[in-house]
Amino acid sequence: MPASVPHSAPSSHAPPAVAEGPVLHVCTTCRRGGPGLDHPPGAQLLDRLTALLEASQQDCPVTLRPVACLASCDRGCTAAIAMPGRWTWLLGHLGPEKAEDLLAYARLYAASAKGTVMPSRRPASLSDMILGRVPATLYPEATVSEQEPS
Repeated sequence: MPASVPHSAPSSHAPPAVAEGPVLHVCTTCRRGGPGLDHPPGAQLLDRLTALLEASQQDCPVTLRPVACLASCDRGCTAAIAMPGRWTWLLGHLGPEKAEDLLAYARLYAASAKGTVMPSRRPASLSDMILGRVPATLYPEATVSEQEPS
């Protein structure tokens, strides 16, 4: 399945289509604490992820969605991964150089029952990426236990 990367903001009247797999929301304004740039590292991360998904010869269930800010500027680049019935995770300390590993993590997330990928299964470059999580119980179809370890 090709990546879904909307380049313009969706209409305020119509919600985005529901993705079949995980949605990776990538902050395009993250600049890793550096000066303002025309093409900041967050946008570069999105570009790299898009290129990898488009070049992938395998089915990849990840949908990419750009967002303007995830309010973790001191821990950028940031992204959030979400899927119905699973934990939503806020991820940080990312960059274009970690795009391959981030997609590997997204595949593990998609294959998990509740949205938890234990640290021992994550790519080593992503050892410090977890900034927080949101319980799936905020969504009606979710049944994730709030006691599940990260």
